[in-house]
Amino acid sequence: MPKISQTGKVMPASPIRKLVPYSEQAKKNGVKVYHLNIGQPDIHTPKQALAVLKEYKGEVVEYCHSAGFESYRRALAKQYASIGINVNYNQIMVTFGGSEGLIYVLMSTMDPDDEMIVPEPYYTNYNSFATMAGVKIVPIQSSFESGFALPPISEFEKKITPKTRAILISNPNNPTGYLYSKEELLQIRDIALKYDLYIIADEVYRDFCYDGTTHTSVMEIEGLDQNAILIDSTSKRYSECGIRVGFVVTKNQEVLDTLMKFAQARLSPPYFGQLVGMASIDTPESYFQEVRAEYVKRRNCLVNGLNKIPGVSCPMPKGAFYTIARLPIDDCEIFCKWMLETFRYENQTVMMAPAAGFYATEGLGKNEVRLAYVNNCEYLEKALKCLEEGLKAYPGNTYSK
Repeated sequence: MPKISQTGKVMPASPIRKLVPYSEQAKKNGVKVYHLNIGQPDIHTPKQALAVLKEYKGEVVEYCHSAGFESYRRALAKQYASIGINVNYNQIMVTFGGSEGLIYVLMSTMDPDDEMIVPEPYYTNYNSFATMAGVKIVPIQSSFESGFALPPISEFEKKITPKTRAILISNPNNPTGYLYSKEELLQIRDIALKYDLYIIADEVYRDFCYDGTTHTSVMEIEGLDQNAILIDSTSKRYSECGIRVGFVVTKNQEVLDTLMKFAQARLSPPYFGQLVGMASIDTPESYFQEVRAEYVKRRNCLVNGLNKIPGVSCPMPKGAFYTIARLPIDDCEIFCKWMLETFRYENQTVMMAPAAGFYATEGLGKNEVRLAYVNNCEYLEKALKCLEEGLKAYPGNTYSK
């Protein structure tokens, strides 16, 4: 029998989606499942973006430039300039979502067995991207008690070896919702320059910052022209997850030239996705103001509700639309599976993402879950009730009453 590759064998299953079969079976049995496991917003995509698809009158869907439509990249450069990121259109590459962009960046900047330092917990698919590229993730542990603030920079320095090539951050962070300050970014800059490392910044949630906070891009930090690489996307900004359009932005010409080789190998980014993305650039600021206000309501509903449940604790995130909650459970993967497979409250249950999959260090996150507040407050309140009743019923609840 033909063999599976070693890469295929070690490719991790997504902790966000691995419990899907249990969810699907529950739904087949007529159970209402509340999804807190995945960041698929119910926010409407801007109308002018969808209108582009309805109004398209072309007779041929052609290949485009491997870096994306020039008109789109010029428009993106203007948009970036409006928020303090000064790049020209040739320093922007359009990709199949931010995911493809990050994979190409890893393959362009690192060799197999090279190392990349990442504060944990981190977006679980970084493990998959690193596996594809043959890159080793070196975790730096952030603290639940600090709300997942940047770990001391001295901890980064301890992890640097001759194989270290980059520091990867998500800002605002998925899965914690933590927003790195400019001061924290300056600390990362200093160590990156000291050791000649890339800083790869996943900033796809930069439009979602709360409580009067503001986002600082790695591209705004002085002195990083050759070190900074920005990963961006339309997916969450405009609620366009399915169009699969992302961007890599950098001023490092050698990195751009190398990225182009990978981009040319897959020919061109999505044609219709770019049309939708271009139309989205004209989305008025009022759209984002409304969306941010809605996410603040949802965040407060979820986090405050979690902290009212006996034995549950959850820090208040400042960005994105995720949070990590600590439950009175020894193994949340078993608990999350039990919730889908066994537990029912008024024929309802809730699906969560076990947080252990967002850590690289063995044993961390076992009593935590990542939750997304991408649905309205009524939905979240029902999910919270299911979780509360599930914790009451679960035989492995460790909370001492």
